[in-house]
Amino acid sequence: MFSCLCVLLLATSALGHLDEATLDAQWEQWKITYKKEYNGLDEQGIRRAIWEKNMRMIEAHNQEAALGMHTYELGMNHLGDMTSEEVSEKMTGLLVPENHERSFTMALDDKVSKIPKSVDYRKKGMVTPVRDQGSCGSCWAFSSAGALEGQLAKKTGQLRYLSPQNLVDCVKENDGCGGGYMTTAFEYVNKNGGIDSEESYPYVGQDQPCRYNSTGMAAQCKGYKEVPVGDEHALAVTLYKVGPVSVGIDAMQSTFQFYQRGIYYDPNCNKEDINHAVLAVGYGVNTKGKKYWIVKNSWSENWGNKGYILMARNRGNLCGIANLASYPIM
Repeated sequence: MFSCLCVLLLATSALGHLDEATLDAQWEQWKITYKKEYNGLDEQGIRRAIWEKNMRMIEAHNQEAALGMHTYELGMNHLGDMTSEEVSEKMTGLLVPENHERSFTMALDDKVSKIPKSVDYRKKGMVTPVRDQGSCGSCWAFSSAGALEGQLAKKTGQLRYLSPQNLVDCVKENDGCGGGYMTTAFEYVNKNGGIDSEESYPYVGQDQPCRYNSTGMAAQCKGYKEVPVGDEHALAVTLYKVGPVSVGIDAMQSTFQFYQRGIYYDPNCNKEDINHAVLAVGYGVNTKGKKYWIVKNSWSENWGNKGYILMARNRGNLCGIANLASYPIM
């Protein structure tokens, strides 16, 4: 009872630090930092209220984290004036086709029991810098391009940006900025004969007519493989043997929106309602023996830990990370 009271008092006193004068100063600084401008006082008032609610939530969470109640910390970022519903609507975009039947034949022995304790493809030169999809639901295109970039680097030794915009505009089975699916993108690259480089087909973050040109083609693939649904060990084996893997997760939680450091674990994260495509680029174990996935997002380096998140591994398939995993065959 006494310890609970202490926790409550600490959390309450922490929130007390965010008085109006402090919040006013932080709000003004935040607008400058992220170059935020609003149409009139009404819109600014609405956005300020959302930002303040998020700020208080972040502060409360971090006080709990300091008391050992969470394994990760939150931080204010460029999404501070958006609700989690708005982030989900504007900045996710994973749509699984209704008639999609997953194929579980893997060109790997997913029964492999011995894998290294850690794998990080950023250190192997197989992962391009973090990018920003903006307010286009093109996460699926960035995830797909990232998996293709990894295989291209593995095969040729050259790390090149591939074009998410090429996929947004030209994969007609997907819905561009309205959303899409990674294996559909791999199928397009296979049937189309390739994907253009970013240089030849730059990202603009909105739907355009398809402008694919084979002279700018930078990578090809022969198809794709999928990881058995929900099998985290198979996902780890795939990462170890293949390279970066396209995965889908639930990104609806406000804790995900403001993740900053540590190993992310939110029991509210939904395994069934997966709405965001990202790229698993490795896995590891921290000094306390806690296992994690290394995940690259496409919400810019302002989000997370320079654009990355460590997500809890082998904790009940957190956020459904092993449900929609796939990779291209090059």
